[in-house]
Amino acid sequence: MKIKLLFFALSAFLLFETAHSQTSRKTTISITEQQFLINGKLTYPGRYWNGHRIEGLLMNSRMVQGIFDDLNPETVKNWEYPDTKKWDADRNTDEFIENMPIWKSHGLLSFTINLQGGSPFGYSQSQPWINSAFTEAGQLRLDYFERLERILDKADELGMVPMLGLFYFGQDERLADEKAVINAVTESVDWILEKGYTNILIEINNECNVNYDHEILQPARVHELIELVKSKKRNGNRLLVSTSYGGGTIPKENVVRASDFILLHGNGVSEPDRIVEMVQQTKNVTGYRPMPIIFNEDDHFNFEQPKNNFTAAVSSYASWGLFDYRMKDEGFEEGYQSVPVDWGINSERKKGFFKLLKEITGF
Repeated sequence: MKIKLLFFALSAFLLFETAHSQTSRKTTISITEQQFLINGKLTYPGRYWNGHRIEGLLMNSRMVQGIFDDLNPETVKNWEYPDTKKWDADRNTDEFIENMPIWKSHGLLSFTINLQGGSPFGYSQSQPWINSAFTEAGQLRLDYFERLERILDKADELGMVPMLGLFYFGQDERLADEKAVINAVTESVDWILEKGYTNILIEINNECNVNYDHEILQPARVHELIELVKSKKRNGNRLLVSTSYGGGTIPKENVVRASDFILLHGNGVSEPDRIVEMVQQTKNVTGYRPMPIIFNEDDHFNFEQPKNNFTAAVSSYASWGLFDYRMKDEGFEEGYQSVPVDWGINSERKKGFFKLLKEITGF
């Protein structure tokens, strides 16, 4: 009898905890045709800038290293902080979280973070470091997900919408086979849904057409993983999902048909008029229907100029996101992808982006 009572008490507690975690969430993201809504209201409500409609867009920045770590003892020394001369994954996440309210105060509603990070040098030919939130079999590494939970909780509190990438080329090879990839997607989505998050957008992989080892992460088959994410539900809710391609590339029909929104990259696109053209070409892909288009990676700046990639995207009613990294001989304050990261707004490029962002969004 006592065992039965204990069992029922434990079951009730678990049900309460699950319900509590789901009902206590503050932020929900949804889509109506080309527009994003947070908690049922259009983003940047009523906002126009230079005659361009801003409401319904989702301005963002590439902040993929928020849970970065390096499990390779031979390369971890590359990421030492200049003040302490050592790498500290928890410090990295702490400082990320400390700056989130500052980003939000300038109108940043979203950021891309990735479970396998991105190149900590900006661009890389090889990636000997080991930065993956998954084991070789595709199981979750708890320390990574504990750091992720802290970021997602803060985003939920602030009314922000993380774009969570699952895989990054050069690190996907850390998973043994296709079964491990599928397991990683399944466990990640289950974890998000079980935590009750309703403010997350999923990016299957960063630039699916760039050097992935596993076929299911390549352009011809990546829609299978999009459909897998869409198939998983809790209490009738599912996650919104897409994937991205390399700079200047237009998505293929299979991805456009499967996705809830479209991700474009502006890397290598030096002419703002090409940004406008990319948006139009995307709308002409077979399978496109009214849906949001987001640039969530673009390493072009010129924010002081009236015409740049950011303003070009806005003129086409597409959301835009900064990609900034520490270039040769630059100081610690530069870039949001180079590790160790200064997550503050302390460089001229960062200041230029956030100044224009604040102006455009009216924050």
